Amino acid sequence: MAAKTIGIVVGSLRKGSFSKKIANFLIENAPEAYTLERIEIGDLALYNQDYDEGESPAAYAPFRKKIKSLDGVVFITPEYNRSVPGVLKNAIDVGSRPYGQNAWGGKPTLVISSSISNLSGFGANHHLRQSLVFLDMPTLQQPEVYLANVQKLFDDNGHLTNEDTANFLRQVLDSYTKFVEQHTKGSH
Repeated sequence: MAAKTIGIVVGSLRKGSFSKKIANFLIENAPEAYTLERIEIGDLALYNQDYDEGESPAAYAPFRKKIKSLDGVVFITPEYNRSVPGVLKNAIDVGSRPYGQNAWGGKPTLVISSSISNLSGFGANHHLRQSLVFLDMPTLQQPEVYLANVQKLFDDNGHLTNEDTANFLRQVLDSYTKFVEQHTKGSH
């Protein structure tokens, strides 16, 4: 199996973000031959179509180039007002434009949502999936990943302490890497 690089896009900018803690767990548990790395989205200026016809903000070109270079993408998002945070939607918009130059297209994708309630980010997860269909991003359907009461899963140092959740996320990574292999055969 050829080495693969998977980008992790975290939908929260908060320093103590649970989404970042989940990302760190995934990075630390990356399967053999896989590199998982966080892709920063906090420095992307708000998307404006005028940028497509003129000078784009400096962070746009390297972000788009990075997305194009990836073998897959993991989105980890909290839920804000029954949808994805604005910063995540902005990153999706920046990477998909200018029209006809979608950097996300064809990237095998995993969606993980979480919340501090029992609803586990269900609304955000499904709103995000709706955008991914349009962006032509094949998305792992099973297992679905909704992490409820996420604040109870980590210790004060940000380490995942719930062994059932840790085992589940390792199984998810295994399923996702098989999915990536299916969707990237012959693409390199």
